[in-house]
This record gives sequence, structure tokens and C-alpha cells, in this order.
Amino acid sequence: MKLFRRMFVMAALAVMATGSASAQERGTTEQAQAMVKKGIAYIKQVGKEKAFAEFANASNKDFHDKDLYLFVYDLNGVNLAHGANPKMQGKVLLDMKAGDKFIIREMIDTVNKKGSGWVDYPWPNPVTKALEPKSSYVEKHENYLVGCGAYK
Repeated sequence: MKLFRRMFVMAALAVMATGSASAQERGTTEQAQAMVKKGIAYIKQVGKEKAFAEFANASNKDFHDKDLYLFVYDLNGVNLAHGANPKMQGKVLLDMKAGDKFIIREMIDTVNKKGSGWVDYPWPNPVTKALEPKSSYVEKHENYLVGCGAYK
């Protein structure tokens, strides 16, 4: 019985340690917003073609940190860059739904009305692969939006 208890306690501690390690691997909303600002500054510095390529380059740690990555859409819903799934690039994703929301439409509406803001929706976490609540900060720059989301 003591062996069973000891194994149970060790398993519980392992689960708790894994949970705290996972929490440390999550980016915050503040970090997501800062990454968008950094991405827009980078676009201004090197131009959108080079910047978009770096946003999609998973080995570029400036734009890929923990579970944070940048994405870019034009105002017609065409993906111009995606840090977690480069296969999305060039696709019109205006009708893409997450839960009951047309998220790209909502992002475009947010930047057109306010210039920047937050959009909440469920999204697959590229680290855990689970569908999780996410809040993305989006900001309009020229004729497109740059965004980054943090899982809650």
C-alpha cells in the first residue's frame, strides 16, 4: 500500500511539473502584442516580402517564441504569411470559421473600424495540438493586418 501511495504521489508531482512546464511554454497577450509591433517595425525596416518570409520561417526565433507566431492577411482575407502553417499562404480564408465565428472577417472588421484590437476564438494550439481558447491582437498596416495570438 505504501508503494502504491508513493507511486501515486510521484505521478501527481510529475503531472504538476508538466503542467507548470506547459504554462511556461505559453506566450502572454502582452508578448503577442509586442510581437505584432516588432513585426510591423521589421516590415518597415526590410520590406514586406522579406519580412513575410521571415514570419513564415519557423527557425526565426524573433517571430516564433513559445507558442507565439505572426500571421498576415490582406483586407480581402488572403493569407500573406503564417508562422505556424505556411501552407495557408496565398489562400483566401475569409470564410474560415473557428467555432461559430468567421475569424478572418472579424479580424478585418476590427482593424478597419479601430486600427487594432483583440479577437477571441477557439484555435488548435501548434504545441499541444488541442483546440484551445485564443485571443489574437491584430493591427492594420498599409493594406493588410498583422496578428499574433496567445492561448488562454
